[in-house]
Amino acid sequence: MSKEKVLITGGAGYIGSVLIRHLLEQGYAVTCLDDIRYGQNSLTNFSDNPNFSFIFGDVRDEQLLTKIISDFDVIIPLAAIVGMPASDAKPDEAKSINTNSIELINNLRSNGQKIIFPNTNSGYGAKSGVMYCTEETPLEPISLYGKTKVEAEKTIMNSGKDFIILRLATVFGFSPRMRTDLLVNDFVFKAMTDSYIVIYEKDFKRNYIHIKDVARCFEYCIKNFDSMKNQVYNVGLSDANISKAELAEKIKQHIPKFDIIYREIGEDPDKRNYIVSNEKIEKTGFKPMFSIDDG
Repeated sequence: MSKEKVLITGGAGYIGSVLIRHLLEQGYAVTCLDDIRYGQNSLTNFSDNPNFSFIFGDVRDEQLLTKIISDFDVIIPLAAIVGMPASDAKPDEAKSINTNSIELINNLRSNGQKIIFPNTNSGYGAKSGVMYCTEETPLEPISLYGKTKVEAEKTIMNSGKDFIILRLATVFGFSPRMRTDLLVNDFVFKAMTDSYIVIYEKDFKRNYIHIKDVARCFEYCIKNFDSMKNQVYNVGLSDANISKAELAEKIKQHIPKFDIIYREIGEDPDKRNYIVSNEKIEKTGFKPMFSIDDG
């Protein structure tokens, strides 16, 4: 029996570039829909793979999506304006891509098509940092990015069609379409290039997940869709609910010439501060393989 046909929107991005490789290696037929707005060439290594296809286009193009969407068994809509700064810089695009395009895809797909939607656990907002956020914790996003992703999640959950939603922890690790603005990657980059970092609100906690484990989790959801469907799952490292100070000190163990300067006066514009429980997805049998140290 052949593996499912998978459509990944925004597949030339940070997560998509790793996810496509993983799914191709597992025998899936993968199509990427992307407008290559950043000029990235992260998918060129797949160009001779007979199971890979690329469609140049905009995820908001209703005519295009109507034409192609019925061809796929699985839809993973990664296309987004990602993160607080990028969304604040382009609020209209953040709304139309992060929220409206998801509504369009969800309206066009049949209930027999699996959708696995990647939300962010930044939707939990500025929690106390002393409590665990479970999937039942109310979502209180504090950024435009978080708000657009939460709205997209609600659209899928209230549509009456089957779904899986993954609330991803802060992702780290190498990708052909590299991002150095994500917290672990950012701290490592500063350690390697500047040899120092200034940290505000050092005790603010966050959860993390390696990009290869994100790819593994998407495949896990494809394979176990029927038993996992119509549920929301946090996806992160249960032993990596750590503060910014703890993260910096861990990186210093690998890069000793890294001066860490803590400032009590001043603040980080990103106010997220929470501990996340990943127990629900772990009980299904999924376990991350890659630690912060591996990253």
